[in-house]
Amino acid sequence: MPKLTLADITDLRAYERERKEFRARIIELKRRRRIGVGPFVTFVFENAQTIRFQIQEMARVEKIISDEGIETELRVYNPLVPEPGHLAATMFIELTSDADLREWLPKLVGVEQAVAFRIGEGDDVLTVACEVDPDHEKQLTREEITSSVHYLHFSFTPEQIERFAAGPVRLALTHPAYAHETVLGADTVDELTGDLRNGG
Repeated sequence: MPKLTLADITDLRAYERERKEFRARIIELKRRRRIGVGPFVTFVFENAQTIRFQIQEMARVEKIISDEGIETELRVYNPLVPEPGHLAATMFIELTSDADLREWLPKLVGVEQAVAFRIGEGDDVLTVACEVDPDHEKQLTREEITSSVHYLHFSFTPEQIERFAAGPVRLALTHPAYAHETVLGADTVDELTGDLRNGG
């Protein structure tokens, strides 16, 4: 699917009329696109619909009504709408207490570079590592502490896409302070294969 444009974002009154139904659809969509890895890291793999929801909700909360304001949000979030051969994810470090944040965010510096898909099993495992935009990394991570939100991209070759579709697929974090992996369910593999083949 192509990137979102101004025409894809409805004004606030129109959005209020569709919001309940649209929100329910996005919750169900995100269920298939959400992957928990370990006790408190979650990935949401984005597509045009999840990003449209993000922008609509941002406009609703912040009362953004000008075309210029919406265009700014589109520039920020459109890079997370994946093109064919790519996946894009928001990674959340889901800690709620101040004590946990103070303990873990310094420990997890560099975590955004330690994410990879492992495709297949046995001696025939393919690894597709994440890619982090250097400008984004500078904004979100300092040498002594990381952010609780990161934006990640993955690029696949045609062979890797077919292997991904065939599975099994695991999403792994290999940070020294946080080494965990999760096997993707069949519905998630199917959902993300659609992104890889057709774009998000």
